[in-house]
Amino acid sequence: MADADPENTLLLKLSTGDVTIRLRPDLAPGHVARIKELAREGFYDGIVFHRVIPGFMAQGGDPTGTGYNGSGQKLKAEFSKEPHVRGVCSMARSANPDSADSQFFICFDDARFLDGQYTVWGEVTEGMDAVDALPKGEPPANPGKIVSMKVAADA
Repeated sequence: MADADPENTLLLKLSTGDVTIRLRPDLAPGHVARIKELAREGFYDGIVFHRVIPGFMAQGGDPTGTGYNGSGQKLKAEFSKEPHVRGVCSMARSANPDSADSQFFICFDDARFLDGQYTVWGEVTEGMDAVDALPKGEPPANPGKIVSMKVAADA
């Protein structure tokens, strides 16, 4: 990771271990800027993964832990041709393409059926084992959580 750009690297401390995410402003500049803003405010610290489906994805980013809330700022869709494969980080949204807010998911496996319909903003470069270890369920009985999320440049 010597060539990693600290301004476009997220460091997540999960209850299950450490995860490094390479941000993709080339694909989704608006989403990356908002995620960095929220991370710098400490918004994600303590938030649980409320929806963890084996073989599919782990979803978090709702401050209430219910899956129905966010930061209150909707983002314009930035869909790309980037494939939803293991380790890809993408934004959750409702039926409205421009409804992504703070909720995101990390793919456990190939989820190419999502391609072009959700905004890909990053990819896990280290610590996918910590994502794999998150408690499963919708919601999990004892959800895994983001202890802290920082932009590497600030760490």
